Amino acid sequence: MKKLLLFLITLSLAGLLQAQKSDSEKAVQQSLLKLFEALSDRDSSALKTYCTGDVLFFEYGMVWTLDTLIRRAIIQNQSADFKRINTLDFISTTVDHNVAWTAYRNKADITANGKQRTVEWIETVVLVREKKIWKVRLLHSTLIKRE
Repeated sequence: MKKLLLFLITLSLAGLLQAQKSDSEKAVQQSLLKLFEALSDRDSSALKTYCTGDVLFFEYGMVWTLDTLIRRAIIQNQSADFKRINTLDFISTTVDHNVAWTAYRNKADITANGKQRTVEWIETVVLVREKKIWKVRLLHSTLIKRE
């Protein structure tokens, strides 16, 4: 009987730990979704909320800072009809205390200057938790397709 009770307690604790891990993974993914929402909204303040001050973006063979991303994606992007819809398909997400990393497919349907295009990437991100918020410290992007 004691062995059965011990087994049930162990099983319950394993389920609780799995639920906590899932909640942590969801929080990481939610921060990333909010970052892309900020890009879609051209909201540099919100974008800064989900990035560390020293964040690096590896895009198209170049190294970008947060200022580079804001300049290229927000300041230089003044099309009146701009619309960006992001679809992230998470491949894996891992959380280890205050550090997390995730890999995903990113598809953006973009309308600007009367033209629509679709861009697809596969991306890997490293995030850190600062004051209970998951923030991107490093994002590596590989272009898959541009239409």
